[in-house]
Amino acid sequence: MMEVKTVRLIFICFSLLHGFAEALRCTSPTLESLFEALEREVFNKKHLRPVKKPTDALNVSVGMTLEGILGVNEKAQSVTSLLWQVLEWDIEGLSWDEKECGVRRVSVPRDKLWIPDVIIAEIMDEDTSPFIPYVYLYNTGRVYDDRPLRMVTSCRLEIYTFPFDIQNCSLTFGPFLHLVEDVRMFARSSAEEILAESRNVMQIQGEWELLDIIGTPRTLNIIAGSYSEIRYYIILRRRPILYVVNLLMPSCFLITLDLFSFLLPPHSVDRSSFKMTLILGYTVFLLLMNDLLPVTGNSTPLMNVFFSISLALMVASLLETVFITNIQLSGDQHGVMPNWLKVLVLRYLAVIVCVPQAKRNRRVAMSPHAPARAMNISSVSVDTPPVTPLHEPALDELRKLSKDLMAIRHHVDKHFKGNHMSQEWQMMGIVIDRLLFGLYILFILICLITIVCIWTLSSSHVSS
Repeated sequence: MMEVKTVRLIFICFSLLHGFAEALRCTSPTLESLFEALEREVFNKKHLRPVKKPTDALNVSVGMTLEGILGVNEKAQSVTSLLWQVLEWDIEGLSWDEKECGVRRVSVPRDKLWIPDVIIAEIMDEDTSPFIPYVYLYNTGRVYDDRPLRMVTSCRLEIYTFPFDIQNCSLTFGPFLHLVEDVRMFARSSAEEILAESRNVMQIQGEWELLDIIGTPRTLNIIAGSYSEIRYYIILRRRPILYVVNLLMPSCFLITLDLFSFLLPPHSVDRSSFKMTLILGYTVFLLLMNDLLPVTGNSTPLMNVFFSISLALMVASLLETVFITNIQLSGDQHGVMPNWLKVLVLRYLAVIVCVPQAKRNRRVAMSPHAPARAMNISSVSVDTPPVTPLHEPALDELRKLSKDLMAIRHHVDKHFKGNHMSQEWQMMGIVIDRLLFGLYILFILICLITIVCIWTLSSSHVSS
């Protein structure tokens, strides 16, 4: 008998220490009887925080499951997502016997109970998800609130490495008004469990892939007081295949076509018209694909820099073609090539850019003095016997013929000299064209390697 009294005394003390009052009494194991008891003992206190003492803090556990990523707006710096929010807390002093009342769990109207003012701090727009008017109430006093949220939340989006970017967005769950002395937040499940469950139920991701979820409880200290919060970091990675196929590959094809246009001989083919057509096509391509590029006021995507460099390289190659064409087709107007320029270009730079020796000497080896030697026969003195007066008309004709031959010789010398200068200027154009072609290839390779390295390092840094 003493043992039974001792057990009852221990149970009463244990119940008082944990804030439990006398259990609800049901007249019959029906829902009507249970709701009458709840109306009498619980529903009329819905405006009071369900704790035993006003100084006690209410423990609220929060959990979530990310079900879909509906969209990302880079310009507005926002993310639209769909998730399930689960809140659990205890109503101190509430309990009933399952056999006596006939049920262990019952759904009650939300407006009949005190609901914690837990919100998501990053939310930017009104929640448009369906309103759930009921919550579960267990016989232990446990309240289970599970409802969907379709929300637009703020997120600082870094698009510098677009389309290989990884975004880190936060969701902070906490009370809007109650301080940490009134409401304390706890995680319902670990971040690993949330990640696994989210991946199992996620149906809508679009171009984004859920990479990781990190949860950290924290206390926010401000002037008004301290607030208890649970912050989850949602790590998202963009699927780049759409942008690689529609943006990067066409741009690389066009820049490669412009690169191989250097193989066209500028003196026999209108290379400048071909390059101008490429520039026009690339400009139209950028205008059509402009809607696929993200726009923000914080940073410029590296892909935009790549497009600008590609367009600048095409324009530079067109200017180079105009310069080379001007040199090769206007050699007669430039006069004799200076000796220092001839040595620098035709001797040293030609070796650097691997212009064949035979090509350089193909026409230069033709000496302009060859016809002069043929013409020297007119100046050779011939010992002739003294002419008689009968042959004076013939001598006059020979003198006229000699003057004509000298004029022809002078004209031929001038022609070969001008042709020789023109060939030197043409050869200089070929050497400079090949030199600039090599620099063009080198600059393209440096830009591509730099951009790829920045994309790789930035992605690995964010993911780590």
